[in-house]
Amino acid sequence: MTLTDEIRCSTWAESDPPSVDGLAALVHRSRLLGADRRIANIFGGNTSMKSTERDHLGRETRVLWVKGSGSDLATIRDRDFAALKLDEIEPLFARAEMTDEAMTDWLERTAFEPGRPRQSIETLLHAFIPAPHVDHTHPDAIISIACSPRGQELMREIFGSRAAWVPYVRPGFSLSRMIGAAVRDNPGLDCVVMGKHGLVTWGETSAECYEKTLRVIGEAETWLAAREAAEPFGESLVPALPKAERRDVFVAVLPVLRGAMSGDRKMILRIDDDPGVLDFVGGSACRNLAMRGAACPDHLVHTKRIPLMLDWRPEQGRDALLDAARRGVADFAARYETYFKAHAQEGDRMAAPWPRVILIPGLGMVTSGGDAAVADVSRQLYRRAIAVMRNAASVGGFETLTEAESFAIEYWPLELYKLSLKPPPKPLDGRVALITGAASGIGRAAAARLARDGAHVVIVDRNEPGAATVADAIAQHRGAWRAIAVAVDVTSEAAVGDAFTATVLAYGGVDIVVNNAGISMSAPIETTTLADWQKQFDILSTGYFLVARAAFRLMRAQGSGGALVFVASKNAVAAGRNASAYSAAKAAELHLARCLAEEGGSAGIRVNTVLPDAVLSGSSIWNSTWRAERAATYDIEEDQLEAHYRARTTLKVNVLPEDVAEAIFFFTSAASSKTTGGVLTVDGGVPAAYVR
Repeated sequence: MTLTDEIRCSTWAESDPPSVDGLAALVHRSRLLGADRRIANIFGGNTSMKSTERDHLGRETRVLWVKGSGSDLATIRDRDFAALKLDEIEPLFARAEMTDEAMTDWLERTAFEPGRPRQSIETLLHAFIPAPHVDHTHPDAIISIACSPRGQELMREIFGSRAAWVPYVRPGFSLSRMIGAAVRDNPGLDCVVMGKHGLVTWGETSAECYEKTLRVIGEAETWLAAREAAEPFGESLVPALPKAERRDVFVAVLPVLRGAMSGDRKMILRIDDDPGVLDFVGGSACRNLAMRGAACPDHLVHTKRIPLMLDWRPEQGRDALLDAARRGVADFAARYETYFKAHAQEGDRMAAPWPRVILIPGLGMVTSGGDAAVADVSRQLYRRAIAVMRNAASVGGFETLTEAESFAIEYWPLELYKLSLKPPPKPLDGRVALITGAASGIGRAAAARLARDGAHVVIVDRNEPGAATVADAIAQHRGAWRAIAVAVDVTSEAAVGDAFTATVLAYGGVDIVVNNAGISMSAPIETTTLADWQKQFDILSTGYFLVARAAFRLMRAQGSGGALVFVASKNAVAAGRNASAYSAAKAAELHLARCLAEEGGSAGIRVNTVLPDAVLSGSSIWNSTWRAERAATYDIEEDQLEAHYRARTTLKVNVLPEDVAEAIFFFTSAASSKTTGGVLTVDGGVPAAYVR
């Protein structure tokens, strides 16, 4: 099926467009194009419109509205378009050349409306084409042709004289001028095909521009469909493993890959075992196609020039895969350093040398990034690259950006400048934190605190709806994929294992584990039942053991250290009247943490403990019978508990979940990098609980 068969709105009228052909229509057109990733890569492509507006003095001014840098056509809004004075830009066409720096400085001075985003790098392309509406996209079908060694010849075969061919030139003034000249010199053109890059189309109205873009892409897709190879990726050499087995193997290899890629910053991993990906990684032509290089600049920026393809087959077994993963990452980093040194100019600083895309025969694809969203962008774009390579046999080969062309994009000052505009890194960027008992109270506050400083958070709680609510709130505030919820009873060995499996499949591994699940019961020893004693030890002692053991196993597999934080209690070091079971279990937690600090030191695994007291706010524990039981112990009313606990502290304060969360954050951050086996009280000062 071709694009025009599947597209939701093949005509402008069917798309329910705005009634006026203005900025709202440009937003509408852009979103329609961006909604289909076969047309526009995520964050890629740009659209524009020319109009006449009145400036702040009431003067008529010709304005170029063009997509702002860093926005995505699929979600673009009117405020995401730059607005520039066209009459101050068009004279640049008379120049023979212009540096990127001069071009950028010039365009910044042409702003029509303050407060709008920085214009796209390809703004001049839109300015130099006379038509009122212009689309620049990266359709899979067009890039397949643009990356063929016979690209120009095939373009003529498909479009005849209705298309112009522009050989690959890095985006900027020269490329924009070449495209502008082609359009101005050939009034009968429908489009320009850019070698190793993409497509440019235009029209007198948004409707004409949109429909022409779809028509041109549809023609290319129809031509390709008629020539589709029976085995586009060659003979199937490595069939896909069954889904359940793929899952188990991913769980084994992801932490090893993630640990091998650990430098100053941690990486988040995502997996993709879509049938199309599995066909590609299992095909005899996969290595040859993948190692040629990136199909176009938009792919390269997020996927690096080439992926890492692991030298492994399923019949070799998991140990061989783990060895291949470690060797593969090390070899990739060494080759990347060689590539950098071969092309670097004075002042260039090498980026992290880790692969952004990892191909594993029989399993699928793994992508990496500083956060889950970035890793997913790499995943999406390499899927587009696979779609382009699927057509390689049909178009006579696959010609990619050369090493020098790739380096010029990857270390292009304009691209690096965009990166410099991002917020500075946060202390926990790239870290993955698993927190038990995180649906309420201290756990919920800790999840919000760690997420605030960059962590991806796994909300573990037996209260599944509550955990989902916390995870959703973090994701809405911090970004998609920043938090997931997992329903777990920490007394179940299998359930704890499932929680860590879910964490690995979501993010690739774990760096921080907060043992916080809790329960409280208060009764004199004579009335404490064996069941009550056992229940508290099951959750507070055995549960902490099961979670810590799973954390140690995973952190050792990663080989890059980690931080465990136990949330115990003042009762771990101070006797609690009518709370012998609870206090004894908390004391066991504390000593377990100190023992594990000794075990984990050689592996860089730090284990520390926080001792809070009387954290009533937002706590599911204090909303249980514990509140009434503790009030009865002190012979006071329940509503007097907060005042009672405040009065017994040295600082005369109540302790809040957010106070404990700060202590947890400290033990997970670089500020405590040389502390293990430590104990930090957050109790307002209870002399009986002073650590000694």
